[in-house]
Amino acid sequence: MSKDYEIVHTNGRDIARIACRGRDVLHNPMINYGTAFTKEQREALGLTGLLPNAVISLDAQVRRVYKQYRHEPSDLAKYNYLTAMQDRNETLFYRVLTDNIQEMLPIIYTPTIGLAIQEYSHWFHKPRGIYLDIDNPDGVQAALQASGKGPDDIDLVVVTDSEGILGIGDQGVGGVAITVGKLSVYVAAAGIHPNRVLPVVLDTGTDNLDLLNDPAYLGVRHARVRGERYDAFIEKFVGEVTERFPQALLHWEDFAAGNAHRILNRYRDEVCTFNDDIQGTAGVVVAAVLAAIRTSHTRLADQRIVIHGAGTAGVGIAHLLLDIMVSQGIDRDQAIRQFWGLSSRGLLIEGGKLRDFQAPFARPADEVAGWKLDTLGHYELADVVRNVHPTILIGTSAQPGTFTEEIVRDMASHTDQPIIMPLSNPTTKAEALPSDVLEWTGGRALIATGSPFDPVELNDTRYEIAQANNALIFPGIGLGVISCRASRVSDTMIGAAAQAVASAVTDRSPGASLLPAMTQLRSISARVAVAVAEQARREGLAQRHLDNPIQQVYDAMWQPVYPEVEVI
Repeated sequence: MSKDYEIVHTNGRDIARIACRGRDVLHNPMINYGTAFTKEQREALGLTGLLPNAVISLDAQVRRVYKQYRHEPSDLAKYNYLTAMQDRNETLFYRVLTDNIQEMLPIIYTPTIGLAIQEYSHWFHKPRGIYLDIDNPDGVQAALQASGKGPDDIDLVVVTDSEGILGIGDQGVGGVAITVGKLSVYVAAAGIHPNRVLPVVLDTGTDNLDLLNDPAYLGVRHARVRGERYDAFIEKFVGEVTERFPQALLHWEDFAAGNAHRILNRYRDEVCTFNDDIQGTAGVVVAAVLAAIRTSHTRLADQRIVIHGAGTAGVGIAHLLLDIMVSQGIDRDQAIRQFWGLSSRGLLIEGGKLRDFQAPFARPADEVAGWKLDTLGHYELADVVRNVHPTILIGTSAQPGTFTEEIVRDMASHTDQPIIMPLSNPTTKAEALPSDVLEWTGGRALIATGSPFDPVELNDTRYEIAQANNALIFPGIGLGVISCRASRVSDTMIGAAAQAVASAVTDRSPGASLLPAMTQLRSISARVAVAVAEQARREGLAQRHLDNPIQQVYDAMWQPVYPEVEVI
């Protein structure tokens, strides 16, 4: 066991075996129960006189801190309150979060966490996670050892280099907060044990001049390192982290588009790894698309799909939709011609300036030569919609307002129920507002967004706006992979996850959401985990046999309750 404590699972329950005493107990968030310690536990652990006299149950603690939380004056203040609670008492933090997941998810995750990341260096008060410095690559091994975790202690590592944080870009070392937030969602939504996760930031410098010129900035103070030195650092990290934690799922988060695809493709066949921005985003958006198609009584094979923002997320969505089309019997060459992608330079066209991962979705130049264009030589979104007559319009561009009234009305004039998804985060980056899209289409549009929006009242119908939040899918993928000890994460496992989420949507009445409510997050995560584990088994990727997947997945989900205490 570690110096201070260990948590063991035996006979269906957790036991905290505690060796430390006094304030060392209260300063460790995994074993600090605060006022919930019994009189006997206080005496045995040397806590007599260090806590108020009353013994308060976990339920009573939850009521008290939730009331305090509601009194915080702003979303950012609420975030800081919850972070401080997590630093003091992890079980209480996760119990409050789990009980109020729909309300608190936008606080501990997107969009509020973006503000917290921007202020990270100014508000820093306690380190959380592992900080790896590109100027000290030889220190990677020592840093991972300093975590105090051994080969069997970690199930999940979330790592970022902070270059592509949400919709706010390069945030340097502050990006560590996104890994902490991501892991908090894993724990709350899927029951991954909080003692078995590790957040990591790869500090490779920053090109954010505001940070470099800020005296308070806590990261390495130089421009981002790129090229061979960057790749060598990634190689060093992957080698060390997989050697030290051989059973862990390695989750890549918020890398810039080019690096994200390149790194995933480099390692996905060698280690158990997953990129949420590519695969998680794709999974939840595809789930919404599949649900929308069922609602509109059409077929995936008949869709014409325009993706405005053919970067990491957009191309990931296209690939997963393509794979599902092929699995349904559509010829791959035929299927890929049902996609039109646009980057910041306009429509992806063969022979144009393309990134490697965009090339498969480029259109032949002769195909578009006869198009009617607003500006000669420029193939912009309005031109694509006018000439293609898409049935699905997906926005991952981070360009607010680009789904204009003209574009939406044009699209709606050619399809009965246009599927329109302005997915860019935060809300200020959304390609359109759901209320506008519904008004312009007379309530016919089927909508999913990236950020949360309030329901829309139109023509005596209440429209619930589906949020294509990755939290609906990545926690379940992680739980499924961990439960069956999958050796790899395949595209078909992501597809199975997407279809599991889509199948959970049963209400197809007018105005119904295309995705499950966040209040269902734990049950959805369990459903996804079972689908992922079973797909891994079918592909021969599962290293642990699950003879009763539903029960075994449920049993694997950590519950935020205080473990029994064994004083040693």
